[in-house]
Amino acid sequence: MFIFRGFINFCKSSLLASIAIAILAGVIFMAIFADLITPHDPLKAYFTHLKKPPSTEFLMGTDHIGRDVLSRIILGSRITIYVAVMSILFGNGIGFIWGVLTGFFGGKIDLFSQRVLDILMAFPTVILALLVLASIGAGLTSVIIAIAISSIPNATRIIRSVSLSVSEMAYVDAARAIGANPLRIMFRHIAPQCIAPFMVIASAGLGVAIFAEAALSFLGMGIPPPTPTWGNMLGGVLANVFKPPYWLVIAPGIAITLTVLAFNLLGDSLRDYLDPRLRGRLEN
Repeated sequence: MFIFRGFINFCKSSLLASIAIAILAGVIFMAIFADLITPHDPLKAYFTHLKKPPSTEFLMGTDHIGRDVLSRIILGSRITIYVAVMSILFGNGIGFIWGVLTGFFGGKIDLFSQRVLDILMAFPTVILALLVLASIGAGLTSVIIAIAISSIPNATRIIRSVSLSVSEMAYVDAARAIGANPLRIMFRHIAPQCIAPFMVIASAGLGVAIFAEAALSFLGMGIPPPTPTWGNMLGGVLANVFKPPYWLVIAPGIAITLTVLAFNLLGDSLRDYLDPRLRGRLEN
C-alpha cells in the first residue's frame, strides 16, 4: 500500500513523469503481449507486397522483403527492452557495489579504481561496446554484456561520490566507534543511502542502453537477423538501399525516440522527486 501511494504521489508530482510512465507502460505492454497483438507474422515475407506503403492491411507498410513493419516493431520492443533492462541491471549493479566499496575504503584502493574508470571512460559508449563485441562475438548475450560493461564507469563514479559523502556522516563514525564490521557499515548504513541516486541512474541509463543497442544493431554488430530489433530494422533498410522509403525509417525511428525520451523524462522526474530540497516545491 505504501509503495502504491508513493507511486501515485510521484505521478502527481510531475506531468512529464505521468507522460513518461504512460509511454513506457505502452512499450512494456507491447513487449509482454507481442505474440498476441501482432497483426501479422513478424518473420513472414509477403512477396506480393514488397515495400508497400502504409495501408489498411499493413498499417505501417512492409519492408524490402515484404515483412509487416508494425508487427516487427511490436516484436522488436521485446528484444530491445529486454536487452536494456538486463544490461542496466548487470552493469549498474556492478557499478553500485564498486562505488560503495571504493567510496568507503578510499585511499589507494579508490585511487587505483579511479584510474581504471578513467581508462574505461576514455572510450565512447558505442566504441567500447564495439570493442567488447569484436572480442566475444555478436549475439543477444554478447550485446547485453557489451552494453553492461560500457555502463559501469558512469554508475560507479556517481555512487562513489554519494558513498564518500555518506561515509563522513556522524552515524557512520558512531558505527565505526562501536566496532561494527566494515561490511555491515557499508551495506547497512551506506548502501541504503545510495539507492535513490541508483534509481535515477538506472532509469536514465535505460534510455542510453536502448540507443546503444540500436546503434550496435545499425552497425551490424547487434542482434543478428531475422530477429527484429528497432536498431537492425534501421540498419537493414539502409544496407539494402541508400534512400529507403520513408515508412521504413520513420516507424522504428519514432519507436526509439519516444522510448529513449520517456526513460530520460522518468530519470529527470525521479531525480527531482527524490531530492528532499525539491520535493516540497513539487508538491505545492
